[in-house]
Amino acid sequence: MAERPLSPHLSIWKWGPHMLVSILHRITGDGMALVGLGVLLWWLGALASGPAAYETFAGIATAWYGYVVLVGLSWAFFNHMTSGLRHFVLDIGAGYELDTNKAWSTASPIIGIALTAAFWAAILYL
Repeated sequence: MAERPLSPHLSIWKWGPHMLVSILHRITGDGMALVGLGVLLWWLGALASGPAAYETFAGIATAWYGYVVLVGLSWAFFNHMTSGLRHFVLDIGAGYELDTNKAWSTASPIIGIALTAAFWAAILYL
């Protein structure tokens, strides 16, 4: 029994940006599925329930904590999207070189943050 090889564990692998991006991809997907679905259903329910219900939703959504949730959801979307595009490129067999993989793993969350900032700048200032 002692001669059997051990399966790889996190303590064996050297941490890199690709591991962080993979974990963030899962977290943002779950966050959009749980929090995003709740916000979407609340918005649709308020829209269908009439002006008073929608005003309650809009009041909470435009409060500082509502903006925190909405900015967080939009960051989760853009981060998940850029990470998904990275995974798509990997799935077609490209980008496995160490330098390329590290560069795109580092760029993916940065592009997600930049897209979130551009999205909110367009919403708030245009």
